Amino acid sequence: MQTAVMTDRERAAVQAYLRLLHTVRAAFDGPPGDPRPVLVPPSVLAEADRALTDAGLAGNEEAFFGLLEMWCPEG
Repeated sequence: MQTAVMTDRERAAVQAYLRLLHTVRAAFDGPPGDPRPVLVPPSVLAEADRALTDAGLAGNEEAFFGLLEMWCPEG
């Protein structure tokens, strides 16, 4: 089993992605049939994009999701 320690930038990218994921889930959360637009603040998207770029992971989904799996393997 290969182990690796994430860099600060990789960890920041994973954390930004998880914040984005939780924001989107919260936007969709609500009673079934309750029509409302999904609103994701542009700052949350920008943070995730910037963190991926800073970590050198922009466009490298395989490496990023490998890090994400290391961070929270249960799901």
